[in-house]
Amino acid sequence: MITNRSMPPGIIIPELAYPDVLEAAAWLCRVLGFRERLRIADHRVQLTYEGCSIVVTELPDDAQAIDHAHAVMVHVADVDRHHAHASAAGARVLNAPTDYPYGERQYSLEDIGGHRWKFSQSIADVDPIEWGGTPMTDTP
Repeated sequence: MITNRSMPPGIIIPELAYPDVLEAAAWLCRVLGFRERLRIADHRVQLTYEGCSIVVTELPDDAQAIDHAHAVMVHVADVDRHHAHASAAGARVLNAPTDYPYGERQYSLEDIGGHRWKFSQSIADVDPIEWGGTPMTDTP
């Protein structure tokens, strides 16, 4: 796999949604010992703890999103192959594989329990500054 400075370290990266991203990130750092790695405006923050990562995201305003206040992100080597397999197996795909300016190709699905999953493949090593990220540390 390509190492991408815009992606937090890890293979499985939980995304947790909160009404106030910056307040939640500050609390997680202060109370649970996480460390801020990368801030993307005020709607997304990557946190690390002992080599593992989580991503704090903005909780959408619509009421239905309350049921989906989290997603699990999994870093894979070939997102298109993964998508093809999941689709063929009957997964409910929410978003088809898409390239993003931060160097990732991603798709998302909902599992049989209604849990959201995002699968991500690094396709380029992109400096976070190029797409609006604010690096908070010098290391991954």
